[in-house]
Amino acid sequence: MKVTKPFRILLAEPRGFCAGVERAIAIVERALELFPPPIYVRHEIVHNRWVVESLRAKGAIFVQELHDVPDGAVVIFSAHGVSREVEEEAARRPLRVLDATCPLVEKVHREALRHDQEGRQVMLIGHKGHPEVVGTMGQLPPGRITLITGPEDLERIPFASETPTAYITQTTLSMDETAEIIAQLNQKYPRIQAPGREDICYATQNRQNAVKALARACDLILVLGAPNSSNSNRLREVAERAGATAHLIESARDVRAEWLEGISCLGVTAGASAPEILVDELLESLRAHVSQVECLAVNRENLVFPLPRSLMAP
Repeated sequence: MKVTKPFRILLAEPRGFCAGVERAIAIVERALELFPPPIYVRHEIVHNRWVVESLRAKGAIFVQELHDVPDGAVVIFSAHGVSREVEEEAARRPLRVLDATCPLVEKVHREALRHDQEGRQVMLIGHKGHPEVVGTMGQLPPGRITLITGPEDLERIPFASETPTAYITQTTLSMDETAEIIAQLNQKYPRIQAPGREDICYATQNRQNAVKALARACDLILVLGAPNSSNSNRLREVAERAGATAHLIESARDVRAEWLEGISCLGVTAGASAPEILVDELLESLRAHVSQVECLAVNRENLVFPLPRSLMAP
């Protein structure tokens, strides 16, 4: 890689793994220690190829659906959560289930159930087809949750303004993106029930705030994360919305020399499912062109989610 002008790097803090991702990975690793193989994981435990391949190398078997899991096996649900239908299928069969659903996603599931039980029509702000959205939609019978993917969907909602309503959101969305939709929901349904606390998780909020700070100081921002990682894609979008040029990359190999030509400051962050080793590899690959590396801290995180009791040491 040829770059004519050295540049400095600002590292976003916080970045990378959140508490929910760390817990999900730890559940798989602990299961591999405690139970005889094979250990099955339904879907990617988190959306990151490096993480999945690392766990696969340790013996985890990743499958798409439960029919790929033999009776009597240990199966782990991913951090994104699953529908009631999947939970019930697992319960009908002799499977040992370990649930790695992020506790903040479980909170959204509980909200959906509570609003439904209290007679409200539930609206979910999220991205169609995302595993978290599929799992949340599947908490209630078909038709009881309406998915809103953007402001244009609000025009198609059939409920009258006086209908008892509530909204919930996917945890990994852009705060700016949801703010516009929520404002329009409040206008259309003046009595709509909002979450007790913001559904967008603390890690998503913190990483987006850090990216906005990077955008004020950097010519270019690189976001380490998988193409199918919602929170990583939102980081790139937030950076661009704040006026910076930004690229989502899976690893240092994706960096193009022309991106770096003429810049004075490069911002680097990582999505909540991207391990720090990818940041280290990126820094090493750029070392010859970098004049200085600094951290730009906007928040500190110390939240830890405990493992399920069945996996705790005696």
